[in-house]
Amino acid sequence: MYLKRGAWRGARARTSAMMLGAALLIAGCSSSGDGEEPEGNADAGISQQPKDTDPFWVNPDGNAAQQLVDYAKAGKKKDAEAIRRIAEQPTGEWISPESPEQQARGFTEAADKADRTALLVLYNIPHRDCGQFSGGGAADGNAYRAFVDSVAKGIGDRPATVILEPDAVLHMVDGCTPGEFHEERYDLLKGAVTKLKSLKNTKVYLDAGNAGWGHPDQIFEPLKRAGIDQADGFSVNVSNFYTTKDSIAYGKELSAKVGNKPFVIDTSRNGNGPYTEGDPNERWCNPPGRALGERPTTKTADPLVDAYVWVKRPGESDGECKGGPKAGEWWAEYALNLAKASK
Repeated sequence: MYLKRGAWRGARARTSAMMLGAALLIAGCSSSGDGEEPEGNADAGISQQPKDTDPFWVNPDGNAAQQLVDYAKAGKKKDAEAIRRIAEQPTGEWISPESPEQQARGFTEAADKADRTALLVLYNIPHRDCGQFSGGGAADGNAYRAFVDSVAKGIGDRPATVILEPDAVLHMVDGCTPGEFHEERYDLLKGAVTKLKSLKNTKVYLDAGNAGWGHPDQIFEPLKRAGIDQADGFSVNVSNFYTTKDSIAYGKELSAKVGNKPFVIDTSRNGNGPYTEGDPNERWCNPPGRALGERPTTKTADPLVDAYVWVKRPGESDGECKGGPKAGEWWAEYALNLAKASK
């Protein structure tokens, strides 16, 4: 059985990350209505998507938007139009441990100004990723609680949707996270759900793995211990490649075991389904031949699916495998391949 180790995430510790929120506000990247062009990266011409189908905020100064400008300036029109398929879609903003309050405030203020909702990802649980490419996380439980408190303070009353700790519950089930850390992790996750749900306009989706790791019977009780009853729902397929059809089937079976909670699906790179060649332990890491999946939207194929979202930022590396840069770093060649392979 293929068990995703998830050593991928875009939880970048880049020094630029802490400055991005402020830069967005200075740039005034807002939109006064559906489909109107924001004032952010004018060279890229990035617009917000129609709010009734996609309420999440498009960052007009993201890596894909910058790459679009670079291609256009270099006269690579076909590449620019291909990468626009990524640049014009909302993607998750992974909050790094450096100045989390400022990041959360910057993203949510920019989104609110554009009359959209910020999609944020918290990926900082202690002992995360079991020592893989994105191993690490907060130093201890107190550091993690302080991190969550800072994020909550930064969000305030502005609209936000939070994907909470990809793989954190899954790795307690598949044996990746040692048992000695389980009780603390349950407490930290439940506390994070409670804190974030105390905010006026914040939705929280607790991560619940993917369609290929195992069976819902193995994870529904751990999800309950982690606070799924207080959350708005759960997320599936984060940074993975399982088809939307398979993800819906997995999510619906799991939902029935956790009070019929709705869920969101990460469709950022699942257009061609999972990679089935090479080392089974690294099929998740920068697999070739993948494609963008369904565009982010709240108009989905099933009433239990709240949204298709791009939690993983297409074009950012899973780690130093198959020629990729460090986890979370932009990889233009891979991004372009994803875009060109998409339908």
